[in-house]
Amino acid sequence: MTREIYWTDAEEIGIQLQEKFPEVDPLTVRFTDLHRYVIELPGFADDPAKSNESRLEAIQMAWYEEYQDA
Repeated sequence: MTREIYWTDAEEIGIQLQEKFPEVDPLTVRFTDLHRYVIELPGFADDPAKSNESRLEAIQMAWYEEYQDA
């Protein structure tokens, strides 16, 4: 069963995005695309309208850390 994830789960989202898009440099992703990637993840259970720039930035940085470690 997929665990529910929310906008505040930046680290978990970053891990999932790295697994789904291993060749993508997260720093090249526009926030509009990042928003779409997040809400399309399995288990995403939050209100898409609750995103904001700081949440997207936290997700992007968590994803970037995973990208660098890969």
